[in-house]
Amino acid sequence: MSAGYRFAAFSLTFSLAVSALVPSSAGATKRPHPFAHWIDGTTPVEPQTQVQRYDRDTFVIRQSVRTNFEAPFLYVLFGRDRALLIDTGAGGLAIRPAVDAVIAQWLAEHHRASIPLIVAHSHSHGDHHQGDSEFAARPNTTVIGLKPEDVAKFFGVAHWPDDIAAYDLGGRMLSIIPTPGHEPAHIMVYDPRTQLLFSGDMLYSGRLYVPTDQFAAFVASADRVAAFAKTHRIALLLGTHIEMTNTAGKDYAMQAATHPDEHPLELPASAVPRLQAAVHRVAAAPALANEGDFIVYPRPPRPHS
Repeated sequence: MSAGYRFAAFSLTFSLAVSALVPSSAGATKRPHPFAHWIDGTTPVEPQTQVQRYDRDTFVIRQSVRTNFEAPFLYVLFGRDRALLIDTGAGGLAIRPAVDAVIAQWLAEHHRASIPLIVAHSHSHGDHHQGDSEFAARPNTTVIGLKPEDVAKFFGVAHWPDDIAAYDLGGRMLSIIPTPGHEPAHIMVYDPRTQLLFSGDMLYSGRLYVPTDQFAAFVASADRVAAFAKTHRIALLLGTHIEMTNTAGKDYAMQAATHPDEHPLELPASAVPRLQAAVHRVAAAPALANEGDFIVYPRPPRPHS
């Protein structure tokens, strides 16, 4: 996916839409529609970012399609000892103020002055790390590199991509699942507390781009996630974009400026074995596979820089 947008002059347009809270210490509660309507570019004016809260320690930030057609989703997860930000957006705005506002709210609620922040990425495509420079000099902040070896070293993945690592935020142990194919450094993050699988660009309600020369790696990653799902209960998958409408099998035009009648952000756990079956079905001759709420979308290999 593309990026390269210059940062716009910043005026804070931060919108906080709070979902019904679920206690963090409890097991995941089934919520078929956990989020209110997301900003989608269809109104005359909308904020640059929108925040919705899944539970007391889990926040979702959406970047407006008006700032960048990718309109990606970012995630902030809090543990006792540190917070994890997954992705920094596609550019076209300053993203740190929205992240800092979320952190400030959480700190105030917990009567704390600070918490270390880890900035990670679902993968290294430009629409997911354009805000990294905003965090480079932020106090008490670590920005993880964009290469597979950077990700493996930080999270302790001994044998990339076959091993799954555990990373503790402090009373909140996450599983880091290497899932190359869409991009070599791609990961998924599983949180057993909420039973959410943060699935990046590998599985979301949209076009799942796979370079044809990386299709075998993508299939292996689909197998890895499917095996993980057999031993870990998944409530919902939360990806990084929405490119499907609410009409089964119908996606938006490329670089669509508005997203009327969007598919929900979340996908059910059943999407994992459906993805696995779809990619195996076309593995011998990679071809488009429309599964209704996502589309396996083979593309020519990216040129080497």
